[in-house]
Amino acid sequence: MGVSVGVLDHFNIRTRKLDDTVRFYEDVLGLEKGARPNFAFPGAWMYSEGKAVVHLVDISRTDEPQKPDSGVVHHVAFVSQGFAGMKQRLESKGFKYDARQVPGGELWQIFVDDPNGVMIELNYEAAKEQGVAAPVERREDMGAR
Repeated sequence: MGVSVGVLDHFNIRTRKLDDTVRFYEDVLGLEKGARPNFAFPGAWMYSEGKAVVHLVDISRTDEPQKPDSGVVHHVAFVSQGFAGMKQRLESKGFKYDARQVPGGELWQIFVDDPNGVMIELNYEAAKEQGVAAPVERREDMGAR
């Protein structure tokens, strides 16, 4: 019998900024707050296309320190659609972001930080983003990652 890890199920953020974090994932990324088991600690589950992909744990009532970023995990990525619309949404809400083109031009990316400093990478297939200006392919990106 073969062994497979499978696909990523979800990621978890331990936060002292639960309300701000829920708002970010709802209002900026378009995820939906949904059903969550009745755990003995507060939190929220954020859904994308019917799947709870972001689990939030509220640590504000504990002595656990808030980490300033995502630690050794550099970023979390989503396959996304609507490159131009996301750029417009981020700009309208005052979020700083970085838009890039992966060398070769087939993949476009947007990087934005959530309220906890977790870097979120949004990936867009260029062929599906018809009529949209491509982000700049920067020389420093080539071979850097």
